[in-house]
Amino acid sequence: MTGVMFVAILGASSAKREAAKGDAVAPASLTPGSLTIKDERAIKATIEAYRTAWLANDEKGVLKTFTSDAILMPAHGAAAVVGIGEIRKYWFTPGGPPVTINELNITVDQINGNGTLAYARGFDGVAWSWTENGKLRKHSHPGTYLNVMKKLPDGSWRIQVNMWDDGPEKVE
Repeated sequence: MTGVMFVAILGASSAKREAAKGDAVAPASLTPGSLTIKDERAIKATIEAYRTAWLANDEKGVLKTFTSDAILMPAHGAAAVVGIGEIRKYWFTPGGPPVTINELNITVDQINGNGTLAYARGFDGVAWSWTENGKLRKHSHPGTYLNVMKKLPDGSWRIQVNMWDDGPEKVE
């Protein structure tokens, strides 16, 4: 159902842009309410909370930026990771080597949607390290992302779907 709503939002957004160019105006039933400045700020704040939680090595803080039914769509066609429990296992594997996020830069180049569902997209760059057999390993890569954001009943916004792709990985 959410996917259908998201497609409807995108279609309505396109209709609004066409109307702004002087084409026929979309029927009111196809034009959802616009995001407010407050919504856009809240979405940006959620993305910033996600970024800073990673930099603080704060597992709970990272997971708090997602809805309970969130989905990760990892790079390179990897299988979707569905639900907050599976996301926890995917990113914070029990018994896995401790990984430190040394750098995480995220741009928010576009936000669009309505008062309950939106998307945000942009670029990101991440660098991380861990120690393996006494040797420090460092990796980094640029990337792009698309987040589907959902407004919760308390008025906050959370990431419902996080999709990304990675550029070439750099290994030091």
